[in-house]
Amino acid sequence: MDKPEPLPLAAVIVGQCEEREDMAASELHFLLVPLVAQGHIIPMVDLARLLAALGPRVTVVTTPVNAARNRATVDGARRAGLAVELVELPFPARQLGLPEGLENLDQLLDNVSSTMYLAFFKAIWKMAEPLQEYVRALPCRPDGLIADSCNPWTAGVCTELGIPRLVLHCPSAYFLLAVHNLSTHGVYDRVGDDEMEPFEVPDFPVRAVGNTATFRGFFQHPGAEKEQRDVLDAEATADGLLLNTFRGVEGIFVDAYAAALGKRTWAIGPTCASGILDKDADAMASRGNRADVDVSHVVSWLDARPPASVLYISFGSIAQLPAKQLAELASGIEASGRPFVWAIKRAKTDLAVKALLDDEGFVSRVEGRGLLVRGWAPQVTILSHPAVGGFLTHCGWNATLEAISHGVPALTWPCFADQFCSERLLVDVLRIGVRSGVKVPAKNVPGVQVRSGDVQEAIAQLMDGGAEGMARRSRAKEVAAEARAAMGEGGSSNSDLVDMIRYVSELSRKGRHERDGSSMTLPFAAAELRSNDGEKIEAGAALSLQS
Repeated sequence: MDKPEPLPLAAVIVGQCEEREDMAASELHFLLVPLVAQGHIIPMVDLARLLAALGPRVTVVTTPVNAARNRATVDGARRAGLAVELVELPFPARQLGLPEGLENLDQLLDNVSSTMYLAFFKAIWKMAEPLQEYVRALPCRPDGLIADSCNPWTAGVCTELGIPRLVLHCPSAYFLLAVHNLSTHGVYDRVGDDEMEPFEVPDFPVRAVGNTATFRGFFQHPGAEKEQRDVLDAEATADGLLLNTFRGVEGIFVDAYAAALGKRTWAIGPTCASGILDKDADAMASRGNRADVDVSHVVSWLDARPPASVLYISFGSIAQLPAKQLAELASGIEASGRPFVWAIKRAKTDLAVKALLDDEGFVSRVEGRGLLVRGWAPQVTILSHPAVGGFLTHCGWNATLEAISHGVPALTWPCFADQFCSERLLVDVLRIGVRSGVKVPAKNVPGVQVRSGDVQEAIAQLMDGGAEGMARRSRAKEVAAEARAAMGEGGSSNSDLVDMIRYVSELSRKGRHERDGSSMTLPFAAAELRSNDGEKIEAGAALSLQS
């Protein structure tokens, strides 16, 4: 069946408003505005499901391309009775000279110019106008808006319309605190343009040594100074902060960051560890995007392998290795002799990668031992399988949390930005990871950083069944149990989420009272919270507001 043509934005808004006219005014409604990047949309859609499971109605606002990628997950939530919906806003690509349909960071090629990257973010900033148009057309204001930290342009919309606004941070609290301390203590200014000059992060809970190349903040690039200021200003004026982490692994960093900014802060993750996702195999498999492989075939392939024997390899949606480094990695994987599943996004379009895999015989040589996924893989489905015993990862925060939540030790291969901090957390703090040997981002050393022999050795160390490997695996299982407990009923992250909802509800009540000049009941007195099992929670039984 052909997909119907999308309605103009105004028609969509009018239609949605008509559908909602009979809804109770006291029903709590959240708008969620993720950054148009996979590592940011995925936890935001997770959060939408978590919020809806507790009672509120949730609308995820994104662009057509990104809505299509996540529609299966949202449809699954709706089938489960959760009040979650997607709203599509136009992406102003053409206004900035970008191709029509370019709406996600992973669509930018690795050799794209910095000018194009900046143009892409300037287009994102221009989404403020259609967002404001959409919100104005609603029959009543949303009770709260949760924006990705990289969407500071939502601040003006919320100020104009009187909507409480929270910021969701998608990297680790370790990274956020490190960058904050390096900035406020003037370390970045001191080292200047020398990205390789070593320093120690000041006033930090643990010893952390690196350089600007491995502690670079988002938008900390030439030409993006305005965007960086906007991000900092929007965080400073937000009504609170959400972090996709949990106190079992990052409590000391969460508390230090909250104190440094003087902000109400809630640790509400790992969103991927929610039991809600476990109950929906289809949603798990399509989390973030439809898989480019038959999921049942992957599961059957894993079913035939012994427990903890398979190495899963993925570099996420954006990170890419130089061609020579990729060849060394492939050689090391082959020489390791271990069974593996390798998700290679570039295998769909990159001729050099295709040549390495097919023309040069890699695929034929590992036949029966290796399974290649050419494109998007059902990552959570794979990591949750008992046959998987290790994860070679780029250390994106989503991937890191997925490894943590499923008790899978990591072979760390960071590529840029916060990923080096994720590596430090996995290896130095939690001691559930093994370093590959990568020292700096590939742009700083465009050649080979890790030879095939080093890859083979690192894989053997990670998958080792000896005393060290067993201890690492045992710690990984313990941390996974803590993650699940945090997200469970009464756990630290579940309690933080409940407290955040009540906080926003109170802010919304006060705002309506000021606008209307009349008293209103607390929205949750009517809408009520639900437990993870669907049972109602008395309003007075929820966590009290903190001063």
